Amino acid sequence: MKNGHHYQTKPTNRDVTMTRLTKFLAATALTAVSATAALAEKWDMPLAYAATNFHSENAAEFAACVGAATDGGLEIVTHPSGSLFAGNDIKRAIQTGQAPIGERLISAHQNENPLFGVDSIPFLATSFDAHEELWKVAGPKIAEVLADQNLVYLYSVPWPPQGLYFKKEVDSVEDMQGIKFRSYSTATARLAELTGMLPVQVEAAEISQAFATGVAESMISSGSTGYDRKVWEHLTHFYEVDAWLPRNVVFVNADAWGGLDEATQTAVTGCAEEAKARGLQASKDYTQFTLDGLKEGGMTVGRAGDALVDELKVIGETMTAEWLESAGDEGAAIVDDFKAMQ
Repeated sequence: MKNGHHYQTKPTNRDVTMTRLTKFLAATALTAVSATAALAEKWDMPLAYAATNFHSENAAEFAACVGAATDGGLEIVTHPSGSLFAGNDIKRAIQTGQAPIGERLISAHQNENPLFGVDSIPFLATSFDAHEELWKVAGPKIAEVLADQNLVYLYSVPWPPQGLYFKKEVDSVEDMQGIKFRSYSTATARLAELTGMLPVQVEAAEISQAFATGVAESMISSGSTGYDRKVWEHLTHFYEVDAWLPRNVVFVNADAWGGLDEATQTAVTGCAEEAKARGLQASKDYTQFTLDGLKEGGMTVGRAGDALVDELKVIGETMTAEWLESAGDEGAAIVDDFKAMQ
């Protein structure tokens, strides 16, 4: 400042050059980031079960595999515990493109198509080996149905065999009368009706609250679900009946799938094959682990008595006949082909 006047220093040629260079470098960096963002694609993957459940852990490993196999070109982010969409809404969300990929217990949608309930026919396939043989026959048919619903089948993994949970000792169907029973599918609701129990629709993420508040008092599920939700805080008995092994299926919105290049599709299907094998082994390993966990939690765990099993098998025959009637020739062919393999 001189005599009350401000003087500004005139920028030199070097200053102007540096300013232009800085702007150019900033613009170049922004363009590079934009190009990378355009190349990388992010898929949100809703899951119904807790992050610690083996299905959710398997899905997280699948997502990591896809990220690595595509060099970050496709990022899949899992959202467990129904945090993005409630379990019952996941399939519809993927069909309509609200999310590009997701996992769902397929038998929960038996009301849409009877074939979705093929894995819940009581006492048809009661072991992992038998269930995998059933799926060899049924899986391609399920994939066809899903394709008609704008979904691309990627992989599926069975749950451990289903058993019965109660908050009291149960020796016969008569002991079940009036008990509020958590249902998650057409088959479980029908089982409740035929045993005199009262079906209550409860998603996996809501199990703990349902038992804590008395909304439900029993359920048929795997040792896995009971262990994950610490049901020993509210229930006392788990009876191994090996009624069936339901499956979780991972599928992709067909439009989203069509938007991937061939190399990315190949990478995803390769990771899906790994997830299928890894998930099956995890389900087998988890079976005894979770039964032991229920015992450690204080529950009485063991095989159901012969009298109860016999009564349940009679009910199973009724449910099988009903399923065959609803599934028609296609359903009968699946069951016949499976039995021919035994």
